Amino acid sequence: MPAPVQTRSLDGSLGELPPKLRLVARSRERELGRFSFERGTVTVGSADGNDLVIAHETVSRRHAELSTRGGALLVKDLESRNGTRYQGSKIREAFVPVGAVLVLGEVELRLEPDDDGGRAQFGPLLSVSPPMIAALEALKKVARTDATVLLEAETGSGKEVTARAIHDGSARADKPFETVDCSSLARELAASELFGHVKGAFTGADRSRPGAFERADGGTVFLDELGELPLEQQPLLLRALESRQVRRVGDEKFRPVDVRVIAATNRDLDAEVKAGRFRADLLHRLAVVRVRIPPLRERLDDLPLLVRSLLDALGGRAHGFGLSQPVLERLRAHQWPGNVRELKNLIERGVAMGELSAPGGIALTPGESVKSLDYHQAREDALAAFERAFIEHVLRSCDGNVSRAARESGIDRVYLHKLIKKHGIDVDRL
Repeated sequence: MPAPVQTRSLDGSLGELPPKLRLVARSRERELGRFSFERGTVTVGSADGNDLVIAHETVSRRHAELSTRGGALLVKDLESRNGTRYQGSKIREAFVPVGAVLVLGEVELRLEPDDDGGRAQFGPLLSVSPPMIAALEALKKVARTDATVLLEAETGSGKEVTARAIHDGSARADKPFETVDCSSLARELAASELFGHVKGAFTGADRSRPGAFERADGGTVFLDELGELPLEQQPLLLRALESRQVRRVGDEKFRPVDVRVIAATNRDLDAEVKAGRFRADLLHRLAVVRVRIPPLRERLDDLPLLVRSLLDALGGRAHGFGLSQPVLERLRAHQWPGNVRELKNLIERGVAMGELSAPGGIALTPGESVKSLDYHQAREDALAAFERAFIEHVLRSCDGNVSRAARESGIDRVYLHKLIKKHGIDVDRL
């Protein structure tokens, strides 16, 4: 019997196993099953009797076995029909870290820490971080009411997603949800965007049009970046909030509206009031309930959840991607000035360019992947880095046997020799 192949993440370390683990099987964005365990051996396959039964035509009856060995997890392929892959390589026996994504036929099998006990969830928002958990619990309570909410959060923290979750968790969930980006409102058109206009009210008003408040009647108006609202328009908003009536630009009559208002800002509105840039009475009217959404740097424990959610949202394009412990540590070391939006961009770039823990990919700290302002040069640099990392990974997995590495990776042996020479890889030192 040939010697088993040990496969590690490209960073070369496995990390430690948490007290409890969970296996999650997915195919084409659909969950096929999950299984939680602490220590010991579990089997995975399509036949009854396995610990995790995966009903999929590409999964063998007894496909793979996973067992805890000290501080690591050993995966064995049980001579399955379509094989078991990790980071793009077909394996017979391999040690894998928490966060690994195994591919069984056409099914992804994720290995995750099972820490549901300390989680909080509100709509699509999920957290294991105490500051975010506190915010989510407050949002759950206020969602059931009609209270006006002021969300205070840095740019990129997901203010609109949060506002939508409040709306969806309320009695108004089946009514309209209207978003107004106050930072993009032209001063002369702000009133029209909020409250509408009648035909002929100004140049270009060739027909009457309802504003966001009317369109959201019965539902919710979300005022994003409220601190950017022009000072001269703030009295009109205050009047609408107090009277629950709006008057279209150029009209004489007021129209009643039944809306809930959620506002969000990345500014310190108390400081804006002191500076004379924001009305104190409007702030008091809007801040019935104030909820601070912590920035990503204050909720780094949520990184695995956020990465998994972002990868799932990419669907088939992210097939086989996972988050190893070494990559996670590099992400934790970053300050994330762009918050969740910055992380989203990093994940999408990683999937497109083969970074993070992609099959045969490399782990990069945010910002490392782009060393040139020239697009074509940056693209060549990233592809070259991916190519070298992949070749080194395959060669290490095959104990430096070039012929075997060519077979396992599907690369022509002659071309593989060219790539080894191109990147100056010393096979004997791997």
